[in-house]
Amino acid sequence: MNTATRWKRGLFTFLLIILLSIPLVVHHNSQPVNASIETTQEESLADKLNQILSNHALNGSTTGVSVRNVDSGELLFSYYGDHRLHPASNMKILTAVAALETLGPDYRFTTEVLTDGRIRGDVLMGNLYLKGKGDPTLLKEDLDQFAADLKAKGIKNIQGNLIGDDTWYDDVRLSQDLNWSDEPFYTGAQVSALTLSPNKDYDAATVIVEVYPGKKVGDKPVVKLTPHTDYVKIINNASTVSTDHSRAVSIERKHGSNDIVIEGVIPVEGSNARSWVSIWEPTGYAVDVFKKSLEEHGITLTRNPKATGPAETTPTNATVLTSKESMTLEELLVPFMKLSNNGHGETLAKEMGRVVHNEGSWDKGLEVMKEVASKFGINGDTILLRDGSGMSHKTLIPTNELSQLLFEVQDEEWYSAFEYSLPIAGNSERLVGGTLRYRMTDGPAANNVMAKTGSLTGVSSLSGYVTTKDGQKLIFSIMVNNYLGASSGITKIEDEIATELANYEF
Repeated sequence: MNTATRWKRGLFTFLLIILLSIPLVVHHNSQPVNASIETTQEESLADKLNQILSNHALNGSTTGVSVRNVDSGELLFSYYGDHRLHPASNMKILTAVAALETLGPDYRFTTEVLTDGRIRGDVLMGNLYLKGKGDPTLLKEDLDQFAADLKAKGIKNIQGNLIGDDTWYDDVRLSQDLNWSDEPFYTGAQVSALTLSPNKDYDAATVIVEVYPGKKVGDKPVVKLTPHTDYVKIINNASTVSTDHSRAVSIERKHGSNDIVIEGVIPVEGSNARSWVSIWEPTGYAVDVFKKSLEEHGITLTRNPKATGPAETTPTNATVLTSKESMTLEELLVPFMKLSNNGHGETLAKEMGRVVHNEGSWDKGLEVMKEVASKFGINGDTILLRDGSGMSHKTLIPTNELSQLLFEVQDEEWYSAFEYSLPIAGNSERLVGGTLRYRMTDGPAANNVMAKTGSLTGVSSLSGYVTTKDGQKLIFSIMVNNYLGASSGITKIEDEIATELANYEF
């Protein structure tokens, strides 16, 4: 072996020794991005959160977590916080913020009753228009009041058409990514500028279907609708059975129709079954129920009612006979956010498009929402908005961006209304605890964590505010995507993170 060869081998051995002496750093798939943590105490928080996030239930999933200081906005913990994830109903946080900023907390929706004719004696000579402007809180009792108002004007007969005008919004009823399998149910109800809610949960464009047992075995069950309407057709294939049977009743509307099919069995003297069923083309539903209100108040119509399309609007010179304003946006946010009402989210999206761009469409509404998001610190280049409710499996936003939004909005005059709308963990009052009323019912998180929940198939989220054991307030955002198995295992992990934050001392 010559001198040159020995020298090269010696150099190789020396370099190998140097390399082996350097500590090996392995970045596992679950390695958090956590550069902002410096002190021992903060490292302790990171250690605790990382331990929770090592739960095997998250194996194979994609998880993002972001924690900020509420006063400075400093990022205290970030676990894949820059990864774009599906937020599910955490999307409603952005919708609520955009609505408060664009429409204002005192904003109200309006519904009007107008005519293009004249009143002669007790006869209205002309068409009667029921013009909707997006109010998702319109109830049967409001239509009854309209009828009473017309009766007070001396009207007993209408020589014209009863027309529902829904042209305040476009005629696209369902958001672009809604699964067809969600469409028959209240969670996927159609959006119309003229719509009706069955009760004060304000699930617009739905009817409550209740099934009661018949008087004896073999009888058809009794079906009750709230509100009563002839706009839907009940196909009752169920039967009343003896008391030794368990109730097994399904209530579902056929796609593309208003045929509601009832199947199964219900024991005699057993408890009733109940379901909120969405309506196909809800404008006609509102018109049908209004027609019944008129008749109940002794007002007759000489022609059949009909709902309009975009080509048939209320004449510009029509006279307003009566009208109704909805509750304020601040008040509407309570059922919207506490109960996670999807229809409210989509209605608010269209309303923002109508108010800002004079077009009540999802495209224009989402344009407004993205502009507002950017105003409050969200990087518009890293988000994708597809609807106002979070039902879309295509909407994308990183947890760091959502926590930044929750930080930025605190200085707004309307912030207290937004904060009040968030569900409160462990509070049993339905319109206080909302979707968190059965979660974190004891311990430091109870009546402390204020956060929006979110849930889709394979998606769970929780984002909001929590106060630590030593009185410091934190912002957090958690999103879990692509998990398999029961959602209860994932919500337990979210609750553990929120509880750990509530129990922490800086």
